[in-house]
Amino acid sequence: MAPHGTSKDESNLEPPPITPGGTYSIQTVSVGCKIFIRRQNPDGETEERLAEILSIRDKPTNAYASRLKGGIKQEESQAPEDRLEFFVHWDQFNKRLDDWVPGSRLVLSRDLEWPRPKSTPTPKKHSHRVPGKAPGKVPKSQSLLKKAASNALALKIEAEFSTPGTPISRESASPAPSSSLKRKAPHDEEEEEDEDLDADAEGEMDIDGEGEVLDLDGAETPQPPPPLSSFSKEQEIEKLRTSGSMTQSISEIARVKNLNRLQIGKHEVDAWYFSPYPQEYAHLPVLYLCEFCLCYFGSPFMLSRHRKRCNLMHPPGNEIYRHEDLSFFELDGKRQLTWCRNLSLLSKCFLDHKTLYYDVTPFLYYVMCQRDSTGCHIIGYFSKEKESADSYNVACILTLPQHQRHGYGRLLIQFSYELSKKEGKLGSPEKPLSDLGLLGYRAYWAETIIDLLLTTSDDVSIDEIAQKTSITHADVMNTCTTLQFFKHYKGQHVICIPESVQERYKKSLEKRKRRIHPEYLKWKPPVFTRDQLRFGW
Repeated sequence: MAPHGTSKDESNLEPPPITPGGTYSIQTVSVGCKIFIRRQNPDGETEERLAEILSIRDKPTNAYASRLKGGIKQEESQAPEDRLEFFVHWDQFNKRLDDWVPGSRLVLSRDLEWPRPKSTPTPKKHSHRVPGKAPGKVPKSQSLLKKAASNALALKIEAEFSTPGTPISRESASPAPSSSLKRKAPHDEEEEEDEDLDADAEGEMDIDGEGEVLDLDGAETPQPPPPLSSFSKEQEIEKLRTSGSMTQSISEIARVKNLNRLQIGKHEVDAWYFSPYPQEYAHLPVLYLCEFCLCYFGSPFMLSRHRKRCNLMHPPGNEIYRHEDLSFFELDGKRQLTWCRNLSLLSKCFLDHKTLYYDVTPFLYYVMCQRDSTGCHIIGYFSKEKESADSYNVACILTLPQHQRHGYGRLLIQFSYELSKKEGKLGSPEKPLSDLGLLGYRAYWAETIIDLLLTTSDDVSIDEIAQKTSITHADVMNTCTTLQFFKHYKGQHVICIPESVQERYKKSLEKRKRRIHPEYLKWKPPVFTRDQLRFGW
């Protein structure tokens, strides 16, 4: 029987090679190895934890620091092992804790675990070849016919995926995955994306952006994909969620974090994931952001000089909600292009599944701010498509890390459903959700449904719950099933709330301090013409 936490396939593989501690140097460590590294735990104590090396680089030089503090002289005086930096993934830790560590934190006195050797595939028996012809080659005319047929098949599949019933999600679309994890710099992906543009000339085409690549010059005729009815959205989402990363592309997982810390107003936070800021800002110890226009700078002097000229005190949009010290602003991605792009770059630092940075024109942005005497400070935001065929009311949602665990995420979710009530539609967030987003939505759905059931004396159906809360029927059914609300009574199914769930709900009401008051929402659903919904022309 396989050990707990390992599959049967892994238990049958050969054990990874081990190099005893003290018999290797820091130059021996390579990408894919697992080694113990010193890290500081939340209690302030130093521990040695196993980590996997994902990338190695020479310690970057900070141009701004070298001007101010003589960084070149500092480089000469640093220890030799600190001239290398390692991007590591901590064993049994979340991906957002991946970080760059200097070489001096590697524990060379403990064992070094090498990557498990790949199993060599058994050679296939080849049929008798006709002399004079190279294996795998086809005549040029036949290759052109196969290429034309494959192009027609790709166009047909793309047309089927672009029908209103099965739209392609803009915010969750990912580039084609790479086949292996290579040692590379954080911005090597930009060069790879340029190489991918020539994929058609090399005989490959990415149909749906999720790694389905057709070999147009191969000897076999490409097979059509399975029908859409065989795909289960729930199974795919769960598969993505349990794989450790919400991204749908291996190349997104391979992207190493290129920013260390960000200073936004009076807060300084750690970046979680890769974000495609310009390369000159990639290796700074701190990236300084203007908290009102979200422009980014490499030094505090550049930021202070910008603040003297920047007269923006709130997001450049219409204020549609104000109550106490909270305000919501509505922004059109087509009108406020630069601000929305800066917001997408910032949010990518904390969302690993978000791959859209610059195409912001098809979206509306709703930004929640906290007001004081100095201006409106951004807390979080959510975006939604101007026209969604699947009735998604949220495309991307984020509460900035410095404002998390204060109930603001629930306010963002509640506000998105208040907009859906104004529109008279049922809404649901775009899938896949991040791990934190999934927890937030499940909690909101449960509290909203329980609150409606406890305050309604008459019997209600699933459809009535959906119409009163603007939550889709599928989300209502999934929530009630998860909480075990459905009971079989006298030959029919009824909704019954267990006492334990009611007690948890009452405790959550005592903790809840803020909520959205619909009477303070001054908003009408925007109406867009066909020309206004034509993007990229």
